[in-house]
Amino acid sequence: MPEIGLILLIAFLGTSSFALVMFLMVGGRKTRLDERIRSLTVSEVSEGGGDAVTEVARATLPKVGAYLVPKTEEERTKLQSRLIHAGLYSREAMVFFLGVKVFLMIGPAVLGALLGVSGLVTLQQGVVFGALLGVFGMIGPSFWLDSRKNSRQTSFRRALPDALDVLVICLEGGSSLAGALRRVSSELRTAHPLLASELNIVQREVQLGRTVGDAIRQFATRVDLEELRSLAAVILQSERFGASLVKALRVHAETLRNRRVTSAEEMAQKAVVKMLFPMVFFIMPALFIAILGPTGIMIMEMFKSTK
Repeated sequence: MPEIGLILLIAFLGTSSFALVMFLMVGGRKTRLDERIRSLTVSEVSEGGGDAVTEVARATLPKVGAYLVPKTEEERTKLQSRLIHAGLYSREAMVFFLGVKVFLMIGPAVLGALLGVSGLVTLQQGVVFGALLGVFGMIGPSFWLDSRKNSRQTSFRRALPDALDVLVICLEGGSSLAGALRRVSSELRTAHPLLASELNIVQREVQLGRTVGDAIRQFATRVDLEELRSLAAVILQSERFGASLVKALRVHAETLRNRRVTSAEEMAQKAVVKMLFPMVFFIMPALFIAILGPTGIMIMEMFKSTK
């Protein structure tokens, strides 16, 4: 009897601890305001100067990555496009990305070999685990690029209907299209900082001589977003044929808003399926222990009494 109680207590403590860890991991997600404050803090720290490790990494990684730059123009263009879609516009983004990839591929193997030589683990174990982590380091940065691109596209899809509403209001008030874009970027800087920064780039391109439609089309190419391509087509047609831009933008904003609602409903439907596996693997075992535990104890006591 005491052994059974101890087993149930250990099972309860283990399940509760695991549930607490998962809650802390999920509950620790930052809100949009927290993320905005953190980004401002990080930018202030970076402007004030980084530590020695950061400076060494910035100086070393591009030199290492320069040896892995693709030789053909097609491969370089493809990688550069992926980096631009992920929001990495710096000239050194390609060599820095490749340098990080080399470090993540070679670093774990070197670390495993050092641990094996020092005697903390066997040399074979250190090399094997280092090689396995190196494989993840080889494919991990590509997944990170895709994840960053998808996150940016999701942010733009959420922000575009609000931006078009403000743009329509500015145009109806008599503002020009370039002035309306300037107003939109300043008004949405707090709610949608990513879109506001991209609209600032659009304004600079317009100041350099491009039309607003061409600048928006270039914006759509940078983020690889179909909604922006259709917006650029609407503006270009209005500039070419003199059609009413306000009505077209209002219809386009309504279309994007309906699409956003449909996407939210789709995600809500997927959440039911995604919650099924955590419920089966984490909640149901705890319920079985709580419900069937006393019954199991009574059955074992009955068997003991019959002996």
